[in-house]
Formats: sequence, structure tokens, C-alpha cells
Amino acid sequence: MPDKAKILLSGGGTGGHVFPAVAIANALKTKLKEVDILFVGAKGRMEMEKVPQAGYPIKGLWISGLQRRLDLSNLLFPFKLLGSLLGAAEIIRQFKPDIAIGTGGYASGPLLYVASKKKIPTLILEQNSYPGITNKLLGKTVSKVCVAYKELEKYFPKEKIVVTGTPIRQEILKLKVTREEGLKFFGLQAGKPVLLIIGGSQGARKVNEVIAKNLENILAENVAVIWQTGTFSFDMAKTTANKRANNESVRVVDFITRMDMAYAAADLIISRAGAIALAEIIAVNKPAIFIPLPTAAEDHQTKNATTLVKGHAAVLVTESEAEEKLLKTITDLLKMKSSRLILVQNLKRFERPDATERIVEEVIKLLKT
Repeated sequence: MPDKAKILLSGGGTGGHVFPAVAIANALKTKLKEVDILFVGAKGRMEMEKVPQAGYPIKGLWISGLQRRLDLSNLLFPFKLLGSLLGAAEIIRQFKPDIAIGTGGYASGPLLYVASKKKIPTLILEQNSYPGITNKLLGKTVSKVCVAYKELEKYFPKEKIVVTGTPIRQEILKLKVTREEGLKFFGLQAGKPVLLIIGGSQGARKVNEVIAKNLENILAENVAVIWQTGTFSFDMAKTTANKRANNESVRVVDFITRMDMAYAAADLIISRAGAIALAEIIAVNKPAIFIPLPTAAEDHQTKNATTLVKGHAAVLVTESEAEEKLLKTITDLLKMKSSRLILVQNLKRFERPDATERIVEEVIKLLKT
């Protein structure tokens, strides 16, 4: 193993790619005595801001994904792909990495492809139960594939697969705040079950519309609500809460800065079914209703949630049936504490608290070879 490991890390586009990459970087810094880490992202994407905030340098590639609908921007894709491959090659030439790690996102494709072709050890992380196109292609050339779910041999070479789980933030993995602290953080009184609604940093517009329509009926069940709306639905949700609801029982926020407080306060969660959302809900052991984003690539969110549903560890309501079924699903679970306890008990089978450490172990094995 080199005296000072030089590591390239690429992951971005969404928090589901950025946060695991940062978690891996932090663990590598702790584990290795001498390490030099450089991130590679896509210009204009969230990683170009979030990674420096986490204390790491980052270089950007001019790359984006293909639009599924007819779009003029698709005409630029071949030029962006070629430019990003050349850019990745130049970054590798200058940085001279000992290993390249990809956690998903536009930039990870060109970077990991070029690194593998140059015989540099490479590792990718696939957090979803159904891999995206980029990782499927990379799986043929990279050295190792770390996955969050079993039975992915149909997508990746069996000998390359290691089931590790999904890296998540330490403050979530080792939840130390109490329910009382969570309630106080959001200014809620004790004595009512708390429904936490989260849609990711962008929110979930359709889910927010259904919640707004049913807010009075939800509150009629003597429930408190923490409602994270994202930017686009915030004004609508705030207006709805002010007009129709008892403000003592509803907290509307566009973004939750302390997810540990939100999870600690929650008795039931409504969430999209991205890989990080699932991993965090499993880690904090909270019952959840998942409403997958139907436009997610390869419908991977539905496949993620279905894995838990088959294990009787979560409830799934599709977006198309949310208007008809969501209110009854919420009220039934809030009334039946025994049903929530069954979900929580079954969630424990999916726990992988050592995911980050296991990925770091695989990285070190590759560095040694």
C-alpha cells in the first residue's frame, strides 16, 4: 500500500450520491495515516457547493444526463461526454490516483471508466436495489462493486460484488438526541404522535398537494405534523397550514437542517424511496409509508421500497393512488401501534450500521494490491 494514498472520489447530482461520498472520505481520513482526497463532480450540480463545505477540494466536469423526453439539450450530450472523458483523463494524469471511487452521479461515469481503462483500481457503490445505466456499464470494467442489497448478480459480475449497505451521516447512524429534544427543536408539545413528511431537498410536489388536501383530516386524529416541503411547495403548504390548521400542531419548513431532531421526534414517516432515505429510516428504526417518485430512473425508488415491503418492514403507496389511499393508510397506522411495532421489528433485519467501514475495508484491500 502506498505511504500516502491518493484517492479520487466522484459522486453527485443529488444528496443520495454526495453524502455517501463524503461519509466515505471522512472514514478514509480517519483510517489512513496519510491520504490525499480529490473529488470530481459535474459543473453546476450540488456537489460543487456541498463538497467544499465538507472540507474537500473538487474539480468539475462538463457533463449531464440524457433527458428521457425530447429535448434539444440531448444534442449536446455526445460533446459533453467526449469533453468529460478528456477532462477525466487530464485530472487522472495530474493527480495520479492510487484508486478511484464512484458513488453515482453524472461525473462518476466518465471518471471511473477512464480510471479502469488505465488499470487504476476502481470501486463503485450501488445503493439502489435496481442499478442505473451508468453503474451497469461500469460494473463490467471496475474492480469492485459495493451494494446495499442482495441478489444483484443479474446486473454485476458475482465475483466483484460485496454487500456493504449504504453509508449515512454519523449523526443519523448514531442517533443520540431524544424525542423530547426533537419536539422542543420544532416547538411541538408532547402528548401527540408526530407525523414526519419528507420529500428530499427538492420536496415532493404531488405528495405535498395530497397532504394539503387532507391536512384537516390528519390533524383531526390528534396528530402533530412536521412537514418538509422543499422550495417549490413551501408557500402553498404554509398558506394551507395557516388557513386550515392549528398552528400549534403543524411545523412547515422548506428544508430540515437537523434531520436527527426530526427522526427523534417522529412516530410515523412519509417519504420518497431514494436509497439514502431508506437507509436513514432503517437506521433510526421508524415506521414509514413510502411514496416512490414515479419518474426516477428505471423506477428504482419503487424497487427500493418493494424490498422493504416484501419483508413486511414498510408500507408502499404509489403516487397515482395517494389521493385515494394515503389518508386512510396514515390514520390506520397511527391508530394501530401494534402495526407500527411490527414494521419497526422487521426493519432491524435490514440494518447495516457498519456500511461505511466495510466500504473502506474494500478500498484498503484494493490499495494493497
